[in-house]
Amino acid sequence: MIWDVHCHFPRNFGVDEPGDPAKAIDSRAAALRAAGVTRASLLSGGGRTGGLSYEDCLTYAKRHEDLFVPVAVIPVDESTGRDVRHVAELGYRGLKIIGSKHDYDDKTYWSIYDAAEQLNLPILFHMGVIGGGVDYSITHPRRDPKAAENLERMRRMGRGTPRDVSAIRMRPFHLDTLANNFPNLKMIGAHMGGTGNYEEAASVVRWRHNVFLDMSGGDTIERHAEERGLVGKEIGVEKLVWGSDCRDDEIMDHVQHLNAIFERVGLTADERDRILYRNAAEMFGEVEPVIATA
Repeated sequence: MIWDVHCHFPRNFGVDEPGDPAKAIDSRAAALRAAGVTRASLLSGGGRTGGLSYEDCLTYAKRHEDLFVPVAVIPVDESTGRDVRHVAELGYRGLKIIGSKHDYDDKTYWSIYDAAEQLNLPILFHMGVIGGGVDYSITHPRRDPKAAENLERMRRMGRGTPRDVSAIRMRPFHLDTLANNFPNLKMIGAHMGGTGNYEEAASVVRWRHNVFLDMSGGDTIERHAEERGLVGKEIGVEKLVWGSDCRDDEIMDHVQHLNAIFERVGLTADERDRILYRNAAEMFGEVEPVIATA
């Protein structure tokens, strides 16, 4: 079984407009099932994802209720604990936060974290630089027509204009502050902490029981996970989960790539199950946590 903790809706990367949300959710579900995914945290709602409300997104998620676990994308600078309680009452089982105007551990946001802890809602935090468009470590518009097309698409979407966003406000060390003040709050740092932050992220999950990292972020982060000894070495298998965070037609490739990495680094079947399914299932309360006894 596989749990995808980082599945956006209705956004399909590389597509300007999501089109018919019903078709979009059916396409996403088909791609996930084809890749062997059995549960997926559907990051959606609030009018920031294709203009759909929280209620709209829940309606579409119920088309595949056996697959999708609703997770509310919240505008953190416009939200309070009351908003968290509202989305929980609607049926959302977790939160996604990105693009804050202050550091994640700023006390401005503490009512949000307090409510999430009380309601047992895991929070997925974006970590590091916000990607999208052209990955200049791999390609460049001067030599790649697809990269040039992506650059133009991002310009049409408004990227390249001023925006109040900074990677320095979205660091793994902020989760350490939160873990110390909200010890029962379950947190996932996306993208293994973000490129440039791996050691920082590893140091946090090393000592904080309820902080985890997801392995989403594409080929580069997957390669770093293997080459830098992050998977099962610097970061224990109990502290990792997996997320797609990609286009529908890329999900299968990432699952296959991940399994190949697990094979090369010598993970056991139980260790693979931990990363791909059980850690997330425990976090969202669908299986009982395993605790060793003497």
